[in-house]
Amino acid sequence: MAILTREELDTRLDGAARAWLHEALAEAAHCAPVWELRFATAGRHCGQDHADSVRTHLLREAHADAPTLTRLYQQGTAAERRAVLLALPHLAPDPAAGLPLVEDALRTNDTRLVAAAVGLYAAEHLPAHSWRHAVLKCLFTGVPLDTADGLERRAHGDTELARMLADYAAERTAAGRPVPADLHRVLALTSPTEES
Repeated sequence: MAILTREELDTRLDGAARAWLHEALAEAAHCAPVWELRFATAGRHCGQDHADSVRTHLLREAHADAPTLTRLYQQGTAAERRAVLLALPHLAPDPAAGLPLVEDALRTNDTRLVAAAVGLYAAEHLPAHSWRHAVLKCLFTGVPLDTADGLERRAHGDTELARMLADYAAERTAAGRPVPADLHRVLALTSPTEES
């Protein structure tokens, strides 16, 4: 899911939603306590299609730190948690600050959270062991691996991921269950090329 710029939001929101957004951003910039309430109600005022983008801009304006992100994630609805996950690469906290949130999302079976958790932030910061398990989680929950940023780069030449994928495919086959098509595609990515 692409996060829209402020200019793109201004062209897509109607007058009332645009006014609400500008007021909410001003409150976030001044760290007025009400901005977190605005974060929670963004979908109602700006539409669900734009809620992730609006929430990302609120977090940026507020310079949300790791404790704030953690609180919003832990206390939020699934939509709010998803927005925090999607916003992580657009923020500037300590790179490790978002890892507990990504790891928590990957423990759920909520496909919206799993898909958000394997975005750009995970591609850049998730340790190899956790990233491999994130790939398996996507296969297990049916989240398309096209949502996993950096898939080709991270899977390339990863023999441990290849082993895990082969084991998962063998388990599925032994149980008479279909092997997800994405598994074969990722397994092919794990093979090093002749140039490498």
